[in-house]
Amino acid sequence: MDISEINTLVAEDHAFQRRSVVRMLQDLGVKSVAEAGDGRAALTLLQSPGCHLDVVICDLDMPEMDGMEFIRRMGENASAVSVILVSAHDDALIAAAESMSRAYGVQVLGSIEKPITPARLAELIGRHLQLPQRATAAAPCAPVHHDRHEIECGLGDDEFEAFFQPTIALADGRVIGAEALARWRHPRDGVLPPGAFLPQIENGDLIEPLTWLMLRKSARACRGWHAAGHALTVAVNLSQTMLADKKLADKITAVVREESLDPRHVVLEITESAAMSDLGVGLENLTRLRMKGFGLSIDDYGTGFSSMQQLSRIPFTELKIDRSFVSGADRQEKLRVMIETSLVLAAKLGMKFVAEGVETRVEWNTLKSLGCYAAQGYFMARPMDAVAFNAWLKTWTPPA
Repeated sequence: MDISEINTLVAEDHAFQRRSVVRMLQDLGVKSVAEAGDGRAALTLLQSPGCHLDVVICDLDMPEMDGMEFIRRMGENASAVSVILVSAHDDALIAAAESMSRAYGVQVLGSIEKPITPARLAELIGRHLQLPQRATAAAPCAPVHHDRHEIECGLGDDEFEAFFQPTIALADGRVIGAEALARWRHPRDGVLPPGAFLPQIENGDLIEPLTWLMLRKSARACRGWHAAGHALTVAVNLSQTMLADKKLADKITAVVREESLDPRHVVLEITESAAMSDLGVGLENLTRLRMKGFGLSIDDYGTGFSSMQQLSRIPFTELKIDRSFVSGADRQEKLRVMIETSLVLAAKLGMKFVAEGVETRVEWNTLKSLGCYAAQGYFMARPMDAVAFNAWLKTWTPPA
């Protein structure tokens, strides 16, 4: 998408300031600019038939319906529009408004503390152009529900696959590994994402067969990468419920070795909440897995409870920070400090630091400047099936 193709809306109650932003957008090359004097008018426009907006520049302080209520209404309507927040308030309040917006499921490009400058506006509009291409404005399809029997049949018929999202070393752009993510290649509905089947799987007792399938296919793919000259690791998510199995470490080792892969090429990702369950048996399994050579990653670091306690108990080799800290770190001092502090902690504990959910060049550059070891996200590549991943490896070029 080119900047001239973006449809924008300026929601600002002060007429002079609103017209000033409109002129800035036009000077940047934006051709379609709508205006609204408050949140209610903006919402009416957003919901009008045939209206398609890409970016809304929204003041937080407006009469009738302020910017925060407008954003909440956007979230309730599952709007795919990106938002730029504008306010005269201090950084801490604006940062809180950004967090609120994301909690409502709204895509926030960033914020501007008044007065608005053309350079800052251009930077944030540029972030929208860097976002992964979204679906068109067609109405979303109704969710397809699959019952337990169908999922069982799918597992039995080998319809579930491992898709791979690469992990990139930020210093030199090398591909150093990949995370395996489950997908269901349904014979009728096509490739289904985790949201279409994981809730049913996790609520029943089907998580174990899916995990074993993912582990085996991931180990097999990793062995193939090595044979092709790519010395990569593969990361596989380990379910919370499986940590209670006293024989888990031996079973995992057996599966990996049956695929002729050394355990040191496999990283097992455990969420913070999972690491706290069934403490004694869980610690025994995780410690034994480390002794056998597996890497252990604490996934979604910072989003669970007692993070420091988990790091002190479990011999993790990798700290994987959640996207909620990555998005906005270039402009929110608190997020930047949290990443910097986590980087220092990881370094002192001898752990690798991986950031997930990198979606823009700005986020890539910010993490690189902070000294982050590696990252994964849509900016580099989306998850791919094994064939597509092998082809991607041959053509990958690091960002300049």
